[in-house]
Amino acid sequence: MTAPVVWLPIPPEEIPGLPEGPDYLFWNGGEDFPADPADCAFYVVPYMKPLDVVLRPMPHLGSVQVVQTLSAGVDNVTPGLKDLPAGVRLCNARGVHEASTAELALTLILASLRGVPGFVRAQDKGEWGGGFHPALADKNVLVVGYGSIGAAIEDRLVPFEVARVARVARSARTTARGPVHPLTELPSLLPEADIVVLSTPLTETTRHLVNAEFLARMKDGALLVNVARGPVVDTKALLAELESGRLTAALDVTDPEPLPPDHPLWQAPGVLISPHVGGPTSAFLPRAKRLLIDQLSRFVNREPLGNVILTTGPTNGATSA
Repeated sequence: MTAPVVWLPIPPEEIPGLPEGPDYLFWNGGEDFPADPADCAFYVVPYMKPLDVVLRPMPHLGSVQVVQTLSAGVDNVTPGLKDLPAGVRLCNARGVHEASTAELALTLILASLRGVPGFVRAQDKGEWGGGFHPALADKNVLVVGYGSIGAAIEDRLVPFEVARVARVARSARTTARGPVHPLTELPSLLPEADIVVLSTPLTETTRHLVNAEFLARMKDGALLVNVARGPVVDTKALLAELESGRLTAALDVTDPEPLPPDHPLWQAPGVLISPHVGGPTSAFLPRAKRLLIDQLSRFVNREPLGNVILTTGPTNGATSA
């Protein structure tokens, strides 16, 4: 029996503990494929590579059974699903990015509230200037997108003595920390929030979820933090609120991305921008390796995979997991 072929974006010799059996090949988006993609059974998508790179092998993956991303979102590979055979399982990297992304969300919140960008600019000029700044303590925080990353953000908010954390997800449910509200309740929750944190996946439902109406419901002086995906926010609508001085924002992701040098968002008042660095930290590699070992062990032993987002349908569409 022919060994299944697995494409990895990390050299296999650097992942001790991979199950025996598959033929592991290294491909991290280079110009040349390591072998014929038609023979690939398990495609691990290169991390933080451009869309054209990660999609390039997908029309040729005639034997693929699993597409595994190393990102929490799967929007970078969904355009290629139409090219895959039926029955392919698409899995995300739940468990890999929670710590890093939640850490950055907290960093952006604290830096924005306490005026750190201004301190850095003053330091560059050798200027000493104090002032009064808001604290995170006693603030009402609204987390929009309460999956594993949203929960990790709340874990880090609680020790800072926030007044309240409200949670929103696609549908209502109950957690140990309290209720999760459905998206339909957002309009009533927004006016109470001092800080709104976006950690939702990018879907057709969430694209431009943060539009002019959403922003208008936020209270004066509120902070919008986006560690989700850039297109979750309508950039034009956000710019209008920033330029009026009514809202502030801290953005790890933007639309467009990368943000062009002449884009007005760079110069907008009250905005802190980081260049999509929520995931790529020293915490990434060990967690990514653990995920791959677990998923490939399940694959080899014909056990149910974790993190299955959807399975491609009989007409190369997709059905929910």
